[in-house]
Order: sequence, then structure tokens, then C-alpha cells
Amino acid sequence: MTAPATSARPRHLLDFHDWTPERLGALLDNADTMLQVLDRPVKKVPALQGQTVCVAFFENSTRTRTSFELAARRMSADVFTFAAGSSSASKGESLRDTVEVLTQYKVDAYIVRHHAAGAAHLIARYSGKPVINAGDGRRAHPTQALLDAYTIRQEYGDLTGKKVAIIGDVRHSRVARSNAELLPKLGAQVVLCGPATLLPGDLAALPGVTLTTDPREAVRGAHAVMALRLQQERMTAGYLSSMQEYADTYQVNERLMGEAESGAIVLHPGPMNRDVEISGDAADGPRSRILAQVENGQAIRMSVLYHLLVGRH
Repeated sequence: MTAPATSARPRHLLDFHDWTPERLGALLDNADTMLQVLDRPVKKVPALQGQTVCVAFFENSTRTRTSFELAARRMSADVFTFAAGSSSASKGESLRDTVEVLTQYKVDAYIVRHHAAGAAHLIARYSGKPVINAGDGRRAHPTQALLDAYTIRQEYGDLTGKKVAIIGDVRHSRVARSNAELLPKLGAQVVLCGPATLLPGDLAALPGVTLTTDPREAVRGAHAVMALRLQQERMTAGYLSSMQEYADTYQVNERLMGEAESGAIVLHPGPMNRDVEISGDAADGPRSRILAQVENGQAIRMSVLYHLLVGRH
């Protein structure tokens, strides 16, 4: 496995605030090693043997939860899943009290998804243990952004100078926010695109990020194009005039991809609404790296666990 970078190692992965480009590069490099582990007949290493990882998901998930559980087990950790719906949290117990109870079970790290922004920060504060944010409200989803960056890097070898267009419901997307924070740190240019009602202006203040409501402008010359799901469960009335009008203008399809670089790839964080934000042809075509994103998710999450836990004690 790659030797740790010389910069100070962050204690948590809540967002990318404390992560330097050097440290991020080391994490992505280590994912190469983790992919090799996953290609072996025995897909396991003893790196986390004797450590206990709590997977605490307060929101539903398929890809993130499954890949985190597998990642921890591939590294020989003891894994237990906290089911919020069948816990005392459903009886009104506060998040702080829940965390303080779980900590008494000698948990070494927490992987947390929560509907409230900042929940992972709170758990980091009260647990005293490394915390990985697996998605909090609309705010951040750092491991998804890392696997997106890794998938682009697999294609091009480096992100420096690459243009990444992210199209869709930016307002409600923690994936878009984390990518807008991460990708410029790795040298990429990010263009966020969507209807004006779904395009929060504060993101334009991030270095290396521009905003536009014109999808053709966003995609022109892009090396990677990511479609975002319309998160109707987080919306109130008035954001869109109609789904059909949205699809007619902002759907990532072969016609729109004609504006991108000739070898540009298509990404989607999932789950997909086919033929709404992305066409079936784009999702399944030769440009698509959507299934590669899923595969890379496990390797990236193994690398994150390795960086945060190995050598800590």
C-alpha cells in the first residue's frame, strides 16, 4: 500500500476542508492498491483486524451503505450496522445521546449518513472517534466525490486542466457541493448547470467553479459530464414548471454530449431517473462510466478507512 503523505493526516472525512491536494492524491493512489485487492481470489487484507466500525445510516441507501460495509469487511474490521428505524432514536432519543451510548461499545470509527446537515460533525464531537461522512443533508458527500474524481483520473491519468460539467438539481445535491469543493483542489475546472431555481449562487464563490443555466455552454469542451437526479423528496412546489420541460432542456443525452470533447465520459452518482435527467442511450452507451463509479466506490472507501485508521493506535 502507498506510504502516507507527509502532510498532517486529518482525523475525519467530514468534507474536504482539512484535506490538502497532497493528502488527497495519496488517498487516490491507495485506491489503486485496493482495486488490486478486489481482483484477488481472496478479497481481503488484515489492515483493520481487531477494529470495530459502526455503520450508522439514518437515511436509506443502496450503493453507499453496501460499499462501505463491504469495504470495512474486506479490511477485516468487525462491522455492526445501526438501524435508526428500530432504535431508541425512533422514540425521540437525541443524536448526541445515541452516539454516547454507541461509544460505550468501544467503536473505533463511525460511518454516518443523516438527513440533517452537520450531523457527522456532531458525531465527531461527541464520539471522539474518526467519523466518515456518508452524506449529511444537502451539505456534503465526500466519498462520492472521491470516487467520481478517481473515475475521471482512471480515464485521463490526471485531473489537471480537465473540465467537468455537472448538470441538474444542484441546489439539493450534496454530491454537487462535494465535487465543487474537491475537483478544483485536484486541478479540474467545474461548471455547475441547471435551471436558475436549482442553481444556488453561493457556489460561484468557490475557486475553480462557474455556474450557468445553459447546458450546451456547460458541456462544451468538457472531459466529463455528470447528470444529477432531481431530488423531488427534498423539493417544494415552484422549482420546475414541468418534468418534460426539464428533460427537454437539461437531459444528458447523446445530442448534448456532442458538445463535449470527443472522448468525454458520462457519470451519474445514482440512483438514476432514466429518460429524465439522463437518457438510456447515454447511461448505457460507450461513454458511460456509471458502473465503473460503483466499482470504484468500494476501493475508495477502503482507502479512506485505511488513511483514517491504520496506524492511529
